[in-house]
Amino acid sequence: MAATLPEVLATTRTGGTRIDTGDTAWLLAATALVLLMTPGLALFYGGMVRTKSVLNMLMMSFVSIALVTVVWLAGGYSLAFGGDTFAGLIGGLRQAGMAGLGPDSVHGTVPTLLFATFQLTFAIITAALISGAIADRARFGAWLVFVPVWALLVYVPVTHWVWGPGGWIVDRLGALDFAGGLPVEITSGASGLALCLVLGPRLGFKKDAMRPHNLPMVVLGAGLLWFGWFGFNAGSALGASGLAAAAFLNTLAAGCTGLLGWLFVEQRRDGHPTTLGAASGAVAGLVAITPSCGTVSLLGALVVGLAAGVVCSYAVSWKFRLNYDDSLDVVGVHLVGGVIGTLLIGLFAVKAMTGGTEGLLYGGGLAPLGKQLVAVVVVALYAFTVTYGIGRLLERTMGFRASEEQEHTGLDLTVHAETAYDHGVLGHGAPVGSSLVSPAQKVKTQA
Repeated sequence: MAATLPEVLATTRTGGTRIDTGDTAWLLAATALVLLMTPGLALFYGGMVRTKSVLNMLMMSFVSIALVTVVWLAGGYSLAFGGDTFAGLIGGLRQAGMAGLGPDSVHGTVPTLLFATFQLTFAIITAALISGAIADRARFGAWLVFVPVWALLVYVPVTHWVWGPGGWIVDRLGALDFAGGLPVEITSGASGLALCLVLGPRLGFKKDAMRPHNLPMVVLGAGLLWFGWFGFNAGSALGASGLAAAAFLNTLAAGCTGLLGWLFVEQRRDGHPTTLGAASGAVAGLVAITPSCGTVSLLGALVVGLAAGVVCSYAVSWKFRLNYDDSLDVVGVHLVGGVIGTLLIGLFAVKAMTGGTEGLLYGGGLAPLGKQLVAVVVVALYAFTVTYGIGRLLERTMGFRASEEQEHTGLDLTVHAETAYDHGVLGHGAPVGSSLVSPAQKVKTQA
């Protein structure tokens, strides 16, 4: 019989005594799958921006791998999972630098070092997700400072609340989040909105088309994200079990209905189902099923994905009416999708998956929905407020917004002295004699 969600959480809090090789093998694979999601996200985001900022977009994701890893190993893991030190709000530093965690240390039925690495991959992609909200206009140097500070002040505390031993959301409130709707999707979406407001809109926002420059790259990135998401969600069962299998199938189902829901809206509203819409709809469904994949039935997963595909397809247009420039729709997909998936647990949770809690539609009353709502509101407000403060501080001290010249020319050339496509160098405004143009390109131009 598959372990229920409360049993999994209880095991992860109390620790185990024996390493299970099957569980360990699965979690090793799941960890690699989740890490692959960040390069997948880089391609997804890279294809959605214009040619002059492709490499900068890729770099913002890739550098997040290095920055978050250092922070997580130094103290992030310990603060999130190293016991509770203050009213369910934050852990301690007993395991800072991974102290005391040798190869024989066990967390549930897997090595503690593996569990810590699995959780690290979640932290990495969460930070990288935020970059999509400020594409084309953020200083790379400021991003290098923002990521580790944000990881420590936003991601780590929320993770402790939701999954850490003694965390107030899981232990005191009793809200459910199987694989990261609160610490991953809602924090990244709310944080992206905060930075949108700090940096302001791109030059030409609501005037220039700003279309994705490479839709095949977008679809490839979405495919890699979908592939990695199986590790993200099914891996959160922390073992090769029936619960992992159920989460795996729910993930597939919700991604499919999210895709179909988005295309249905496009066809009805615009008359054309688009490639970008298909990719975005799949991601929206996957976002929404993340918190609920281990708590709802297959029918519930189909509804969750469909709801996200339909609602998020409308939500991405809110930025034009409310005048915030969420460049790559982090708010419309991840914040809105995360809220949908987290709240619908209160409607569709089934006892067979949760081991006890049932949603409103299965006779559980309003209490589960109320708990989910409290968790969503608190996490969203906390992430938005702290991120806005970090962003404003960086803007005032070192400058977070790229200069108008850098944005007009493109961040690839002005920041990284590179271009994704050779034929586009001179079109980005670099003069022939500029150091940003290679000798070979100078000769070709002069000829």
